[in-house]
Order: sequence, then C-alpha cells, then structure tokens
Amino acid sequence: MVQLDFAAVLADWPLLLRGAALTLALTAVAAVLGVGAGIACARARTHGPPAVRALAAGYVELVRNTPFIVQLFFIYFGLPSLGLRLSSETASIIAMTLNLGAYAAEIVRAGIDATPPGQLEAARSLAMTERQVFLRVVLPPSLGRVWPAMVSQVVIVMLGSAVCGQIAAQELSYSASLIMSRNFRSFEANFVAAGLYLAMAVLLRQALAWAGPRWLFGRIAPTGR
Repeated sequence: MVQLDFAAVLADWPLLLRGAALTLALTAVAAVLGVGAGIACARARTHGPPAVRALAAGYVELVRNTPFIVQLFFIYFGLPSLGLRLSSETASIIAMTLNLGAYAAEIVRAGIDATPPGQLEAARSLAMTERQVFLRVVLPPSLGRVWPAMVSQVVIVMLGSAVCGQIAAQELSYSASLIMSRNFRSFEANFVAAGLYLAMAVLLRQALAWAGPRWLFGRIAPTGR
C-alpha cells in the first residue's frame, strides 16, 4: 500500500516559499515589460509605417509559433555563443517578456480595432495630436475591452515560468525538484507545487482584475490636455 508523506515535503516550506516568491517576482517584472511591449507593438501594427508594421508582425508570428522553452533555451544557451552571457533569472525575464509581449500585442490590437471611428473623429476635431488620441482616447477603452484576456495571458505566462527551472532559475518548480531529489517524494512534492501554482494563479487573476480598472485604464480621462 502506498503511504503518502506530505510532512517530508512541507518540512522544506522555506524553500517552497522562496521558489513561489521568485515565480511571482519574475511574473511581475515580465508582466509590466510584456504588456508595455505589447502596447507598443500593437500601436506599430495599427498606425506604424509599412517597415515597422512588417517588423512587428514578424516578431509576433515568430514568438507565437515557437515553443516557450525553445525561446528560453535560445536566450540562455544560444546568446552566449554571440558573447552575451545572462543569469538564469535575467534570461527568464527576457524570455517571459518577449513571449507575453507577442500575445499582448494581438490582444491589444483587437481592442484598438474595436474603437468606433466616430470616437477618433471627435478626438481629432479637438485638435489633439495622434499621440494624444492614442494614449487618451484609444488605449484606455481598448485595454478595458480586452483586460480579461490580458489577465488570462499573464497568468499563462506565470504558469509557463515553471520551465525556467530547466536553466536553474530557482523558481517554484525548481524548488519542488530539489525537494524531490532529497526525499524522493515526487508525488507529494508535485502535488504541493501544483497547489501553490493554483493559489498563485487565482490570487494573481483577482489582483489584476481589481487593479486594472483602478490603476491603469480606469483612471485616464479622454481629454486633450
């Protein structure tokens, strides 16, 4: 009869908490940079010159059609051959940012394309610059329309960070693997790690759903100032 021993895994709770904390830290940095990159890329694809549109489209298609772990390995193992050596945490942030940026670009672009033409004409009639029209009239309601999808994508990137343990980034999955190597309790360690990922995903989703309307798109008034 199989006997489960969760106490052997929970005895290393400081290691699990450090791994969970690093996972959230990597996600937080990648979320800020990735959403920003996605907005810039969406702007380039909708209003940029042809060359910039083609460059942005190439980036989006490249990232969205290759596995995240391949992107991660290329950054961590491939770039050193070009003389650029990165720490595992830095490589993880770059890979997560590039991955989120590509998906965020398409999410934001969908929101931008849904902007009513009359809203743009009204803004331009107030002598607003194109930059002001985008930042104050187009972007806030666009983010509001697509924020649930954006939140889901951030959560997906957070869960995908589990593969960053493959390059020795000491996030949650790395901590669980280390505990398994010590006590050989693979089922218990993975079960606890899965529970922590579930809790972090639910809390992150709720936090972003609450913060978006209050700190991001809900506080920007569509004015010409």
